[in-house]
Amino acid sequence: MPEKEKLRIDKYLWAIRQFKTRTLASDACKAGRVKLDGNNIKPSHEVRLGEIYQIAKGPDRKIIKVTALLENRVDAKTAVNFYEDITPVEQTVAFKSMFHAPVLKRDRGTGRPTKRDRREIDDLQDGFFVKKTEEE
Repeated sequence: MPEKEKLRIDKYLWAIRQFKTRTLASDACKAGRVKLDGNNIKPSHEVRLGEIYQIAKGPDRKIIKVTALLENRVDAKTAVNFYEDITPVEQTVAFKSMFHAPVLKRDRGTGRPTKRDRREIDDLQDGFFVKKTEEE
């Protein structure tokens, strides 16, 4: 892949598959969710080798270091060669454990829950969800 000397941050983040579209990458920069050395950057910021960016996408936080410039979007296996993910391990583990909640699933083809099934489901969910009372 030929390297380009000047490359916008929104195009780079889109090319390395951090954002699904270039517009989303641009909007993230405008909203202050992409930072360089703790400072917000514009979508037109020029990417340089060795720079370290902090990216926030919802509750997920990533810290990446630019290892090579990439102008066009490529497959995910190739894209990881153009940046280094230096996010601390504690941060990624904490994020994954933060959203661990049981998921209730029924077997396929069992039909709608019976009245008894519904009561059992309500008893299981009692500790996880706050029920509304008639006073509210």
